[in-house]
Amino acid sequence: MQHLKHCQGLAQVFLIRSQSSRLSKSIIPSLSVWDGNISSRWRSTGGHGRQKYFNDRLPKFRFALAGLLAGSGAVLAYKLQQGKVQWAATSAELPVAETSTPPIYTLEEVTKHRSLDNGVWVTYKGDVYDITEFVAIHPGGDKILLAAGGALEPYWALYAVHQQEHVLEILSKYKIGVLNPESYKKQESANPSDPYSAEPTRHPALQINSLKPFNAEPPASILSDNYITPSVIFFKRNHLPVPRLDPKTYKLEIEGLPDGVVSLSLSELKSRFPKHTITATLQCAGNRRSEMNQVKQVKGLNWGIGAISNATWSGARLRDVLVYYGFGPEVEAKAKHVQFEGLDRDVTGSAYGASIPLNKAVSEESDVLLAYEMNGEDLPPDHGYPVRVVVPGVVGARNVKWLGKIVVSDEESKSHWQQNDYKGFSPGTDWDTVDFKSAPAIQELPIQSAITHPAEGTSLDLSDKELTVKGYAWSGGGREVVRVDVSIDGGKTWHVAKLRSSDTGQHPVPPPPGRAWAWKLWEIDIPVPHRAQELEIVCKAVDNSYNTQPDTVAPIWNLRGVLSNAWHRVKVKVSV
Repeated sequence: MQHLKHCQGLAQVFLIRSQSSRLSKSIIPSLSVWDGNISSRWRSTGGHGRQKYFNDRLPKFRFALAGLLAGSGAVLAYKLQQGKVQWAATSAELPVAETSTPPIYTLEEVTKHRSLDNGVWVTYKGDVYDITEFVAIHPGGDKILLAAGGALEPYWALYAVHQQEHVLEILSKYKIGVLNPESYKKQESANPSDPYSAEPTRHPALQINSLKPFNAEPPASILSDNYITPSVIFFKRNHLPVPRLDPKTYKLEIEGLPDGVVSLSLSELKSRFPKHTITATLQCAGNRRSEMNQVKQVKGLNWGIGAISNATWSGARLRDVLVYYGFGPEVEAKAKHVQFEGLDRDVTGSAYGASIPLNKAVSEESDVLLAYEMNGEDLPPDHGYPVRVVVPGVVGARNVKWLGKIVVSDEESKSHWQQNDYKGFSPGTDWDTVDFKSAPAIQELPIQSAITHPAEGTSLDLSDKELTVKGYAWSGGGREVVRVDVSIDGGKTWHVAKLRSSDTGQHPVPPPPGRAWAWKLWEIDIPVPHRAQELEIVCKAVDNSYNTQPDTVAPIWNLRGVLSNAWHRVKVKVSV
């Protein structure tokens, strides 16, 4: 890694602090170790008259931070383990640094530092931090400035991923003092209540990847039990708190058409436009990210194979709605994109947003819906009640829930999730070199398949000498899965699985070309070789464009862990 040396120093800092808890008390500056050098002092910095604990090697520390955020946790873990021996050998020789009580600030003093010019100060649990120099390398961009001059807690309540040990360690290096007791009490009483306190009830079978916001997937063992995934176990992918919306007062705004802004109620959406129903699979861009984490740590939720599900969706065609309100050749000649904005918002009022190409939005063959039903019932709260966009064949991130606004535009959505997330990069791109503007936003997803039965590590009693393997397969863009190959010897020999596109006993009509929006479930019984003790089960799918999956993860690894579609592998033990 480019900044391995600095990560090693960072690991030593954390090691010393974990081995000697008395050094981490808020009234004592932390020891800093860089390449064996020790410094510990409060010193005046900048022109703001503040006292800050500074390391003599802070510029290099900034790069170490970027490396840490880019996924160098593996290096850190290695150095922590290695450092245990170093600590035992050197702790007796470490000099005792002089300490002093950190400065005490009032809330009024903190609020004066709300810009890069005056310094960016924030507070967290009564401590004060000067994060001015961190703003430029914050993975979330300049959104961090929303907390400038105030508390981090309201913002971290929305993005609970921040409340991890390594993030708190990073923050600790920017500590400059503490709030006085009066200010801390005032700030605590002013903090808003938990924005996630009114979340809907979820099914206990779901495997939770994040509570706030809520993100969860069904267990692999039940994922392929039903061709149509029950709504309660359909994977949940939320970026912000679930909004509570009244269907009686709900309004959908449409901009960018000749007659100006249009406001549409739920009852008008249902009564003015024909109801259209499709069966479509939605998949998160991060599905199977956990396999990329096994190659090298990435940034994102650690999804298994369950961030994908299949449902029937009913609602008005987006095309019908746009044409009704004036979309035609004149608009089509100027516009290139259709933007969607949700009614899920953070504490600053910023909403989740995304966009799709105009031709996808208005094509008669694209089946893009303004959906108000899922599996024959009203949309559940977690899935966008009362109205969401369903863009079949396209990554889940563009299927905006709790839809509040549609904009026909010559530009893509300016949303963070369209511009600075959900994009793929080379395995050689890291967080120091990534340029999000250089890559297109993910739209159609690549061919995908996974094994749902048996589970990894299972011990199988194969007295009948056959192994039953089950799974799912799907391809983006309406491309139909035409074959799934399965191996039980790591890919040396292959067998063709039986595909099904309905629940048992049903006989579905084949989808029109280019409109295979739903997954295929597959199953196969394979004879087990005599005296086999361990089997490596592998699956790979092929679509009607003859796209197939790469055999390993490493060549498609990327720093956000998206588009993970290598051959899925499961190892099982055999007992006779």
